[in-house]
Amino acid sequence: MTTDTVRLSAFVHGHVQGVGFRWWTRSRALELGLVGYASNQADGRVHVVAEGPRDKVLALLDALRSGETPGRVDLVVDSLDPARGDLTGFVER
Repeated sequence: MTTDTVRLSAFVHGHVQGVGFRWWTRSRALELGLVGYASNQADGRVHVVAEGPRDKVLALLDALRSGETPGRVDLVVDSLDPARGDLTGFVER
C-alpha cells in the first residue's frame, strides 16, 4: 500500500440525487478504507470528498465513472490535493 495520502474532491453531475447514489458511494469508500463524505448540492450535483492512499482514492474515482452507479453519471469534475487529515469515517450529508 502506498503512503501517498491524498484528498479527492469530486463533483458528480447527472441524475444522482434521490437514487441511492450517496449510500452507494459511502459503501464503496468504506470498502476501500477511505474517510470523507458525499453531499447533495442545491443544483443537483453530489460532492464527494474522500481521503486515503492515492491508489484507493483513484479506485473510488474510477467507480464513480464506471457506469455502474445508481442513477446516471454524466460528468465527474475532480481534483486531488494533499490530505488534510481532518476527516473521520465516511458519511452521507
